[in-house]
Amino acid sequence: MNPVALTLIELGAVIFVLGFLARLAGRISMSPIPLYLIGGLVFGAGGIVDLGGVREFSHLAGEIGVILLLLLLGLEYTAKELFTGLRRSWQAGVVDAVLNFIPGAAVALLLGWGALGAIVMGGVTYISSSGIVAKVITDLGRLGNRETPTILSILVFEDLAMAIYLPILTAMLAGVSWFGGLQTVGISLAVITVVLVMALRYGHHVSKAVHSENSEVFLLNVMGLALLVAGLASAMQVSAAVGAFMLGIAISGTTAHLASRLLEPLRDLFAAIFFVAFGLNTDPASIPPVLGWALLLAVVTAVTKIVTGWWAAARAGVAVPGRARAGTSLIARGEFSIVIAGLAVTSGAVAGELAALATAYVLIMAVLGPLAARFTEPAVKALRGRYSRQKAPAPVA
Repeated sequence: MNPVALTLIELGAVIFVLGFLARLAGRISMSPIPLYLIGGLVFGAGGIVDLGGVREFSHLAGEIGVILLLLLLGLEYTAKELFTGLRRSWQAGVVDAVLNFIPGAAVALLLGWGALGAIVMGGVTYISSSGIVAKVITDLGRLGNRETPTILSILVFEDLAMAIYLPILTAMLAGVSWFGGLQTVGISLAVITVVLVMALRYGHHVSKAVHSENSEVFLLNVMGLALLVAGLASAMQVSAAVGAFMLGIAISGTTAHLASRLLEPLRDLFAAIFFVAFGLNTDPASIPPVLGWALLLAVVTAVTKIVTGWWAAARAGVAVPGRARAGTSLIARGEFSIVIAGLAVTSGAVAGELAALATAYVLIMAVLGPLAARFTEPAVKALRGRYSRQKAPAPVA
């Protein structure tokens, strides 16, 4: 069969199944993300049916999905709100880094992967998935919740930390001198600083440049600029997701509301493809040998993320249900963790088993995160209700 025809058939089948899975998730009142991931595993490398024809497209479409997720999340906030959130949450960001980096590094050392393997696995377990967390917050209707700015601040802190971590890791994997690594870090920090200043001081000019009364022109302007900024950010060793988020911060007012309305359908489509693409590129046969370590890491780092979110939300004056939502929303790991493991394994500087462990761990966390976020609030309310009944005074005879 014609390769193009085969790719179109496979892609159409995948998108159609995504619609079915999304409908199923809606009927059982849960996020569709776990179903997307499982679907990718079933129809990916080593699964029941290998849809290899859509892999190249799904990879690029998945990147666009993450960019749109973070762009629309950025549209919900202004630069002033971002700076305020970072000032309030930088301590939570440091706690987050310490609590979640150590478990991965410790397991790598126990497995004999050395200091470099420890640095790699520490990064894998540290960083939450901005894409999954953004999708979960949106699906569960929590964009306006009090804990959401705290969650967002921690995610931004993590992504900014990656702007320092990734250049250093790349330099270590390639055997580059410390001076060369420091140069790369300096460029990354300079780019982030320039983008933040422009978003704060000149954001209204960005809104004016992309705005148009014609929906077609407006959509082309916003999409084009988002991809351009994300690509330039990635070229400068800054996360493409951070670049898209910063652009969303810069767009404000009625322009931001119109952009959200026009981009939401595209975001949902490309984000779904991103999660399926993750599963498509994972061989289920590589998971069982490292499943025990992956489960151990999942339990430990789920708890450490909950502690981080709970503590940060408490400092922001959020009530107990909101603290629980903040903690469970941060559990999911995803795109950054896979990128880190991929860089390490491709370089040949670390053990090949690291990729299997990272993949198994991320799959568990990518499924566990949305489920925990979905069911945490009913659980907290049930516990509070039981506690209130226990503390209630006995009726007087």
